[in-house]
Amino acid sequence: MHNSHPRRVAVLSVHTSPLAQPGTGDAGGMNVYVLQSAIQMAQRGVEVEIFTRATSSSDVPVQQAAPGVLVRNVVAGPFEGLDKHDLPTQLCAFVAGVLREEARHEPGYYDLVHSHYWLSGQVGWLARDRWGVPLVHTAHTLAAVKNRSLAEGDTPEPAARQIGEQQVVSEADRLVANTSDEADHLVQLYGADPGRVDVVAPGADLTRYRPGDRAAARAKLGLDPHETVVTFVGRIQPLKAPDVLLRAAADLLARKPELPLRILVVGGPSGTGLARPDVLIDLAASLGISSRVTFLPPQAPEHLADVYRASDLVAVPSYSESFGLVAVEAQACGTPVLAANVGGLGVAVQGGTTGLLVDGHRIDDWSSALGSLVERPARLAEMARQAPLHAANFSWEHTADGLLESYRKATINYNNGNLPGTEFGQRRGRGRWKLRRSTGVRA
Repeated sequence: MHNSHPRRVAVLSVHTSPLAQPGTGDAGGMNVYVLQSAIQMAQRGVEVEIFTRATSSSDVPVQQAAPGVLVRNVVAGPFEGLDKHDLPTQLCAFVAGVLREEARHEPGYYDLVHSHYWLSGQVGWLARDRWGVPLVHTAHTLAAVKNRSLAEGDTPEPAARQIGEQQVVSEADRLVANTSDEADHLVQLYGADPGRVDVVAPGADLTRYRPGDRAAARAKLGLDPHETVVTFVGRIQPLKAPDVLLRAAADLLARKPELPLRILVVGGPSGTGLARPDVLIDLAASLGISSRVTFLPPQAPEHLADVYRASDLVAVPSYSESFGLVAVEAQACGTPVLAANVGGLGVAVQGGTTGLLVDGHRIDDWSSALGSLVERPARLAEMARQAPLHAANFSWEHTADGLLESYRKATINYNNGNLPGTEFGQRRGRGRWKLRRSTGVRA
C-alpha cells in the first residue's frame, strides 16, 4: 500500500447498486454512502471497484461511476422479480462472479475488501479468505435493532439474517459503525470486539446541498409560495413511517384548520410497502387531507436539493435509522428537521437547535411537535439559520478520512496476525480459512 492507503479496494454492495435512484425499491442512503465515499477515496488516489448484482439485461458489465470508480454488474440470478429476502439463494453465483474477476489479474490485485450490508459481508468473508486481504464491514442496518422497533403490521427480519449478521461480525477484521449507538449495538447484541469497531459518520455532498432561493425552488416544483411546506423524503414503507407525518398533520389541521399547511411526500414504494403502493394516497383520503398532500416521485440529487430548499421543515419519522442522510442533507440546505429520536437521528439532528427529536411515534406527540414549529415561524427561522452550521460537521470528505483510517488499522492488524476469533473455522496461514460449517455460500 502507498502512504498507508490501499491502492485498490473491492467494495461489495450485493443487493442494491450505487447507481440506482434513492427513494424507491431497495435504494436509499446506503447507495449514496457507497458511491460518495468511493468518489472521495478515488480523489485521494485509491482505485475503487464496486461489485453489485445486475438487475437488468441492459446492465453493462462495467460502468465508470466517476474517475477511479468502477461499478461491476455481476450476473447472479434473474434480473427482475427477485426480492431482497431471496438474494441469499444467489450468493454462490455472486461470489463466483467476484472471484472470477479477481482471477483475471495477478495475485494481490485488491488490497482490501469493504462489504456493505450483511449479504455483502457473506461474500466479503469468502473473498477475503481467497485473496488473503483484510475485510472491513459496514452493516448499515441490523436485524436485531429493526426487530425491536417494528412499525405496526410490518414484517420482522428473518432469523437467517440475524445469524448471517452474527457470522459477518465474527469474521470481519474491522467493523465500521455510523454512530456510537450502532457501535454499542454491535458489541451488546452481536458480541463484537469493541477494539475492532470504528465509528465513522456518513456525510452529505455539501457542494450540492446548501441554502438557496426558496421562492425559486417552490416555483420549480409548482408549490404555493405562501404555504408552510413539511416534507417527507424516502422510501414509502412502514419502517420509514410516512403515515405518522400524515396522521400528525391531520390531527393538527383538525384543531387548526386555518393553518396553511402543505405536506409534500417525495419517494416511491419499497420493501413491505410494495404490497400497497397507494397506501399513503388512500390514507390521506381517509384522513380528509388529500387537498393538503402533494406526492412526487423520487428525485435525482440536483432536484432533491430544490425539494429541501422549498421546504419549511423536513420530517424523518422512521422507526429505525442507522444514521439519517436525509436529515443532514435537509439541514445543509438550511431546512430544520423534525425526527424520531431513534438510531443515528439523535446525532444527525441537533435537538432543540436545528430541529426537534420526538420520542416514540404517538400521533399526539408528533402533532404537538409539528404545531410547535409551524405555528412559530420565528423559531423555525432560527433553526433554519443554525441547520447548515450543524450539517457542516458531516461531509463525505470526513467520511472518507475515517474509512481510510479504518482500512489502515485493518491492514496493520491483518499483517501482524492480530485476527478476529470465530467459532466457524481456524486460520490456515496468512488470510486463509478452513470452513467447518456451511454459511449458505461456498467458495
